[in-house]
Amino acid sequence: MTLNPTLLIDQARAGDGVAMGALLESYSSYLTLLARVQIGRRLQGKVDPSDVVQETFLEAHRQFPMFRGGSEAEMTAWLRRILAGQLALTVRRFIGTKARDVQLERELGAQLDQSSQAIDQGLAASISTPSQRASRREQAVLLADALGRLSEDYREVIILRHLEGIGFADVAARMGRSVDSVQKLWVRALASLRRGMEGAEP
Repeated sequence: MTLNPTLLIDQARAGDGVAMGALLESYSSYLTLLARVQIGRRLQGKVDPSDVVQETFLEAHRQFPMFRGGSEAEMTAWLRRILAGQLALTVRRFIGTKARDVQLERELGAQLDQSSQAIDQGLAASISTPSQRASRREQAVLLADALGRLSEDYREVIILRHLEGIGFADVAARMGRSVDSVQKLWVRALASLRRGMEGAEP
């Protein structure tokens, strides 16, 4: 069954708890991917992205009565703002400051938006078909779901190359492989991701 975010938003707004759960869960891969990139840049793997996403969902559930959007694009933008706030809290916890840092939240929010655009306009545009790009669903969300279904090595090489923007030599060092094997892995990973996207909504 094809997920209809607009319908789920309406049902959640009407007080349907099951719809609310399904709505938030449908963005789990997307938010985890965005959190993973930020945590990789700032905290070098000291935090599990899925923990930050769970906190984001709890906060989104609490704040949902204040959400005024009706489209998936508005939903993802709103969730990115909440994720930025949760990431800022996490960063502050690790650097030992208690005061809220609005500038850090803004900076994280801008970087999350950039990552989402990099997925949507860069990676998704290069591997998805015209009919997929014309889909009503957000491409970045569909692509994050497809990435989540890949093997760990495939997912890692794509994230490092396309979202963290790391060159092959540095990717090879991070993954403990030769440059040649990483380049071959990357080609296979993109082919696998393209096949995964073919299973997404046309």
